[in-house]
Amino acid sequence: MNVALVFNQKRESIFFDNTESPSHTSPLKTVNAPEKAADLYAEWDTPETINAVARALSLYHEVTLVEADEFAYEKLRLGEFDIVFNIAEGMNGVSREAQVPAMLEFLGIPYTGSDPLTLATCLDKARTKEILAYHGIPTTRFVVARSSEEAAAASLRYPLFVKPLHEGSSKGIYNSSYVTSPQALKSEVERILDNYEQPALVEEYLPGREFTVALLGNGSELKVLPPVELNFSSLPSEALPVYSYEAKWLWDTKDSPIEVFKCPADIDESMGGKIEEICRRTFEVLNCRDWSRIDVRLDAAGTPNVLEINPLPGILPDPEEHSCYPMASRAVGMDYDLMINSVLNAAIKRLGLV
Repeated sequence: MNVALVFNQKRESIFFDNTESPSHTSPLKTVNAPEKAADLYAEWDTPETINAVARALSLYHEVTLVEADEFAYEKLRLGEFDIVFNIAEGMNGVSREAQVPAMLEFLGIPYTGSDPLTLATCLDKARTKEILAYHGIPTTRFVVARSSEEAAAASLRYPLFVKPLHEGSSKGIYNSSYVTSPQALKSEVERILDNYEQPALVEEYLPGREFTVALLGNGSELKVLPPVELNFSSLPSEALPVYSYEAKWLWDTKDSPIEVFKCPADIDESMGGKIEEICRRTFEVLNCRDWSRIDVRLDAAGTPNVLEINPLPGILPDPEEHSCYPMASRAVGMDYDLMINSVLNAAIKRLGLV
């Protein structure tokens, strides 16, 4: 098959040199644009990840790289692709992850992963939680705060946790996100409003163990891979038990002795069954397709609650980088190449392209 790999590459900020043709080989200009937040491009992929996915797909297919920039529509329209492997996070707006799939649907090009509605919904953490609650899937109580006064008026129990409403990859989540007083709540909500220019999600903090669960496939062939547990006791002594931006991108690196993750998680059969059931139901209720990763945390009673759903999971290729989806895949004997092609094959089968 002729497969297009559509991506956004991590960098400080990107601008094409418009004096050259808008192809995927055009040089990129890196400039010092004013930062809205230090973690602005945390969701985008590294060159190493993009190249690893391309190499995996090229084992069986012809692969063309397409950067999801302002020229992406024309490149996709003219490319004559059989299918797109989509890992693009999008460039702007609260529905940015839906941008490439929306283009592809307009053009009638098949693609991997969830559709625009699911991607837009899952990036709105409040809408996601409302849907889960409607379907009886446990998720912690919350409010959406568009001002610090709105947050202060909420009838939630401390401690609370504050994060941006429309972000992923631990963007906006820091040690200070855990708040125990009205003064700290005011400060954190205002930080989100100022730095990320979006509402803050304020939710009751869950004190139990945390897991992240990778899913692969569709329908009766949907596989729930072994849960990955987050070992917060390995973090620096000053760190709170949350998977913050510091933990994800600064502390838990291949050059660090810190090992945040354990896979498979050390849980009994009963808890494993509860986590698998809640993840299957979440995947189905939100109409996820082909793959996804779901974050789960236990409440004070030991009941699994869904924190977030990521229909475009991170897939760093280096095992020492501790990327959870590849980690769970390796736990069932799938190397990186097999994992990537299994996602593509799930989409091909779903689409009836075989």
